[in-house]
Amino acid sequence: MKLRTIIQWLEELSPLQYAEGWDNVGLLLGDEDQEIHHIMIALDASDYVIEQAVKQKVDLLLTHHPMIFRAVKQLNNHSLTGRRIWKLATNGTACYAMHTNFDIKGGMAELAGERLELLNPQPLEITTGEGESAEGIGRVGNLDQVLTVKELAEQVKERFHIPHVMVYGDVYQRVSRVAIAPGSGKSEISHALDADAGVLITGDIGHHEGMDAVDMGLAIIDATHHGLEHIFIDFMADYIQRRHAGSCENYNPRMRGGVEALKEDNTNELVITVMDTGSPVAIL
Repeated sequence: MKLRTIIQWLEELSPLQYAEGWDNVGLLLGDEDQEIHHIMIALDASDYVIEQAVKQKVDLLLTHHPMIFRAVKQLNNHSLTGRRIWKLATNGTACYAMHTNFDIKGGMAELAGERLELLNPQPLEITTGEGESAEGIGRVGNLDQVLTVKELAEQVKERFHIPHVMVYGDVYQRVSRVAIAPGSGKSEISHALDADAGVLITGDIGHHEGMDAVDMGLAIIDATHHGLEHIFIDFMADYIQRRHAGSCENYNPRMRGGVEALKEDNTNELVITVMDTGSPVAIL
């Protein structure tokens, strides 16, 4: 299967034009005409992920966070990004990133709202469109019952499969309107307040942002950057599986631990490896 076909699937889900202007999304490395037999999906193109991609002879590394974010003026082994690009390039592995375009359209915001079963979910920060056609970062909506912040935090841990969260504010505060913004959500505090949310669920909140939010009447559940965004990995594996199933007659998925093999015919497989390396943060 050609890389250009897979790119078409990805961009039908999350078109590039929805990405924020500062972002760097799309095909970062590779040839659209190359044949793809093995895809690895990860949150980040870390050294470990790239080592595994090379070891497993992956043709396409699909990540949420862009491997190349700032301008690269030299391509050599003297910088971290340069070494990563060089290792993938010399092994013929393409790299594609779905970042804020996935956050805004077709993915992260909707998924997060669904995990919490929010009623009448709306974009937390509208970035494009208006009314029913509005799209944006995060979601804000109502719970089907009033919960304490502590009870909601337990739900977040259960539904996002994370062991710990940090709470800013009174854990016994009762809330019914919730905002959620996977990733780094410092900039979403004002939007949560404007939307009359009682709590914001997000990541990367610092001491001062958390303290100020509480003083303005907003509790915060910091579920870490990875804790909320790792849902990208399984969602995209399932999406590609379903698109591939619709494109070939002899669809026969086989699970092998973290690897899904999709038979296109007797000689050609599309293999999907999910690579969730977990959070880099340890709470001791």
